[in-house]
Amino acid sequence: MAQLWGGRFTGGTSELFKKLGDSIYFDRRLWREDIEGSIVHAKMLGRQGIISEEDAGKIIEGLSSIREDIESGRLEVAPDGFDRDGERVHYEDVHSFMEAVLTERIGEAGKRLHTGRSRNDQVALDMRLFVRRSCSEVGGSLLELLGVILDIMEKNTNTYMPGFTHLQKAQPVTLAHHFGAYFEMFRRDAERLRDCRRRLNYSPLGSGALAGTTYPLDRAYTASELGFEGPTRNSMDSVSDRDYCIEFLSDLAMVMMHLSRLSEELIIWNSNEYRFVEMDDAYSTGSSIMPQKKNPDVAELIRGKTGRVYGALISLLTTMKGIPLAYDKDMQEDKEPVFDAIDTADGCIRLMSGMLATIRFRKDVMEASATRGFTNATDAADYLVVKGVPFRDAHGIIGRIVLYCIEKGIGIEEMSLEEFKDFSPFFEEDVYEAISLKTCVEKRNTTGAPGMAAMQEEIKACRAFLAADSKA
Repeated sequence: MAQLWGGRFTGGTSELFKKLGDSIYFDRRLWREDIEGSIVHAKMLGRQGIISEEDAGKIIEGLSSIREDIESGRLEVAPDGFDRDGERVHYEDVHSFMEAVLTERIGEAGKRLHTGRSRNDQVALDMRLFVRRSCSEVGGSLLELLGVILDIMEKNTNTYMPGFTHLQKAQPVTLAHHFGAYFEMFRRDAERLRDCRRRLNYSPLGSGALAGTTYPLDRAYTASELGFEGPTRNSMDSVSDRDYCIEFLSDLAMVMMHLSRLSEELIIWNSNEYRFVEMDDAYSTGSSIMPQKKNPDVAELIRGKTGRVYGALISLLTTMKGIPLAYDKDMQEDKEPVFDAIDTADGCIRLMSGMLATIRFRKDVMEASATRGFTNATDAADYLVVKGVPFRDAHGIIGRIVLYCIEKGIGIEEMSLEEFKDFSPFFEEDVYEAISLKTCVEKRNTTGAPGMAAMQEEIKACRAFLAADSKA
């Protein structure tokens, strides 16, 4: 088959160049979007009288039959095939494949589909449609993960554990509060994807190669039919813009960063030193030599694949940084990073949902860890402040008490009242209640804090967020 652009050329294309330049090996993934855009373009051409209504109908019928055959498996979008005369043909991209198969099925009318359209605005449309759909699909996976996290929060408002700074035990919190932090991260991710979808939702179809066309195209009609807010505003920008791909990859990189942080914590919590969690067998592996091992491989893989998505973002940023207006062949390099990042990120989100839904939290170990780590030291200092001791003095007193407890191998709450009074006469019997884990957590009820009242408000807000998104 001759190339779509072959009329200008008399010589053949280098085989090595074909291997480097042919994109059908990866852009065939856009077949659904290519058919969708082409059907709407054909409708508009017929509606505007640019081609006959009869030809438009044949084109739409032919494209619909191709879609049905691909969906059923009767037709494969492949780089090589045979025409109706049995001659071997090669397709360089999904667009040439579609046009060739269409023309083979419906004859001359198929050759009219490309009227008023360039592959530049065609591929720009296909990518926008694909990324738009992917924003919704990845966003849906995030909402499922948020639902799993919310379930953990609702069940663990009284599960005490140490909160950390610098990986050192700091103050007591609850497991609900800890996972509430990840709810906020993934909520922002879902909102970013929604914003990305809104920003990219303008149609480049009808921009031509870079300067529009002399045909009386109705760009507002095709934009509306494809579910866009409207047509893009500058034809040069329309075909050369990949900001939405970069923004989408940036959003996925943020998702992966948050997944990696959570994975890191689960890996640490799964260690023999922490024993906060036990992974389900479905999300763990063993060792080929050490029979006692149960390794958190899924969490480790998610953490590792984060770099892969970062790489996709950097790859496309680097590709785009030196491209003059308008379209250049370099921009073909947008697809593989985007496709790979989507597969990686969406798969990791769904794996995290499954892993968290089946994980077992060892609540007794978490609570014991909080009591052994002097996480109530700040509350002990606050106790003295309430009694009238200046905070700086109270801080110093509790610091000396911590040193004393370390030497004795005990926790602050294990000291006798006499021992407390050796450090300050302001200590009374009520100090034990003041520095208990329950009190340390429960009295913190400012917005965003781990206390029961504050957490119930947060959980209520999280439920409302998911409910609103499920209706959107």
